[in-house]
Amino acid sequence: MSSAVADLAVEDQAKHADAGPHAGPASAAPARKPGRPRSEQAEQAIIKATLELFAEKGPDGLCVEAVAARAGVGKATVYRRWKNKEDLLLAALGSLKSPLPAPETGSVRDDLIAMVTVMSQDAVDPARQRQYTLLLGEGEKYPKLMARYAETVVEPRRDLIRSVLRRGIEAGQIRSDLDIEVAMLTLTGAAMSRGRCEIIPHDEEFAERVVDSLLRGFAPC
Repeated sequence: MSSAVADLAVEDQAKHADAGPHAGPASAAPARKPGRPRSEQAEQAIIKATLELFAEKGPDGLCVEAVAARAGVGKATVYRRWKNKEDLLLAALGSLKSPLPAPETGSVRDDLIAMVTVMSQDAVDPARQRQYTLLLGEGEKYPKLMARYAETVVEPRRDLIRSVLRRGIEAGQIRSDLDIEVAMLTLTGAAMSRGRCEIIPHDEEFAERVVDSLLRGFAPC
């Protein structure tokens, strides 16, 4: 029995034990929400297996049965989290990008630096870079999948950057006629270039240099 499966079994036993043999609805432990992960280890194993099979066989060759077998879990464990193969694959592909920090520092500069730092770190991660390159290569064959990837993964991240730029305009820190779409793509493009360009060292000051250089161009006249 794999460790992921063992973890799930232990969790189920503990849940029933906590409820007690005579526990009624009022005294029972609160029920888990549908689809809530029971084991972080199992979920990570599923994501890892999905990415591996995607790399080996592409979207057409990927199936839930194969993912479950490689992850060492049952199919039910997969379906508790994702209703179908496409949702599972999108979640796995989405994991190639680290979550962007919420724009809550109160400083446009600091928020942008935090976001560019995360994006540039992902860009120099060899494992993420290989998988993302594969995604781009395979994406041309699967336009519907890529459209959903853009909708569920890419656009929410871009919206965070747009919100910071709009806040900068409202605060008078960024000129009002700024093309937000071009500015957003310039920031993300600079961050993603870290995995393909050796001209600038991969140091902690990279994000600051990018943001400060662009903000000078974004500043009101």
